[in-house]
Amino acid sequence: MKKESTVFTYLALAVAVLCWGLSFVATKIALQSFSPFCLIFFRFFAASIFFLILLWRTGFPPLNKKNIKALLLLAIMQPGFYFTFETIGLQYTSATKTSLIIATIPVVVLLFSALFLKERMRFFNILGILLSLSGVTLLVFGGQDVQDVQGMLIGDLMIVGAVFSASFYMILTRRLGRTISSVQITGMQVIFGAMLFFPPFLWDLPDFNWTSVSREAWLALAALTLFATIGAFLCYNFALTRIPAARAAVFINGIPLVTATGAWLLLGERLSQIQLIGGAIVLIAVVLANHSPKTTAYSAGTARTS
Repeated sequence: MKKESTVFTYLALAVAVLCWGLSFVATKIALQSFSPFCLIFFRFFAASIFFLILLWRTGFPPLNKKNIKALLLLAIMQPGFYFTFETIGLQYTSATKTSLIIATIPVVVLLFSALFLKERMRFFNILGILLSLSGVTLLVFGGQDVQDVQGMLIGDLMIVGAVFSASFYMILTRRLGRTISSVQITGMQVIFGAMLFFPPFLWDLPDFNWTSVSREAWLALAALTLFATIGAFLCYNFALTRIPAARAAVFINGIPLVTATGAWLLLGERLSQIQLIGGAIVLIAVVLANHSPKTTAYSAGTARTS
């Protein structure tokens, strides 16, 4: 890739991580008024309207049997299975354990990349991924008020399912990006996602009280839709079509740092010294995981969007 393209790719990744990191703060506010599946459906339904208009003006991807099958599988993995597994899992296990399990996504993507995409990982890339897990561990367990919580096995297995779903999604996006643009991938992913979450939304709807939704919750929903759903997915899917999936995945470990900072600024939560050290380790790990010799050209640079 050209230098300008490389900078833009990593800038897109940074924007995605920033939006997703702050989305946990917005979600915490929104869930005070919305049920989980109502919140998820509203996000993807509103975003799907945006993408229907955008794709109607710019062009839908070729909707042949092969592409529809691939795009539907992508949406089933993310947002379908991922959000379902994560939501159900959090009902049985702790958020602390969930965060630590989710942080293993780059490791699983590393294995999938080697198996399915034949992507080569160097020593510093592997070291960065392992180091990032250490940093996330300090962020999760380094709080002064953190208590030991044992989650039920079913909850842990659900979160593991979310990890594998997100990892498959990244691999599938990498492959689809060779023939379909990142905007088209994101648009169809969101549209199919809204369709997938419609049945559980209908299940939650009878218990939903419209009059009890606060102004802050509506604002949080709007922010989740515009930034975490539309903006972040556009940026991240664009990056997945330009760089190896394992490199893009390691940026996920920067999300806890963004979340902790956002919670400190917006919710008054504070980081302990150990958590600050963990955040610094995460940033160093991202650099290491994206290290590559200058003399080596990235062969996947030809896999650009159409």
